[in-house]
Amino acid sequence: MKKKVKIMLLIGLVVFVLLGGYGLFYYQRVLHYKQAVQAIHFTEPDLTEVEDGEYIGEHDVDFIRAKVKVSVKDQRFTAIKMLEHYNDRGEKADALPEKMLEQQKISVDAVSGATNSSKVIQKAVEKALIKE
Repeated sequence: MKKKVKIMLLIGLVVFVLLGGYGLFYYQRVLHYKQAVQAIHFTEPDLTEVEDGEYIGEHDVDFIRAKVKVSVKDQRFTAIKMLEHYNDRGEKADALPEKMLEQQKISVDAVSGATNSSKVIQKAVEKALIKE
């Protein structure tokens, strides 16, 4: 009987250690994600300097990533298409490209409830047009 109790305690301890380790790993991911989102700053592209064409841009902050195709003609956005939008936390900001098309700029108001996702999409659009 004592041997079974010791085995159960040992199994419990191993499970506790594994769960604790995963908890720390996940906590570190969340901290990195939050820092990555806070660090997002974008520059409004000068469309007069962008040649007509289609451009691909992407941005990834671990829990959210976006890949977009931006079409430019006659110094205007003609289309902004979401090629990929992965969002592990919160609401998606799929309506944002339409706002950018309407206002012809990337610095539009974030979608309510999807601020981080909006920032990632905006950064992806900027990366499509401004090659660093």
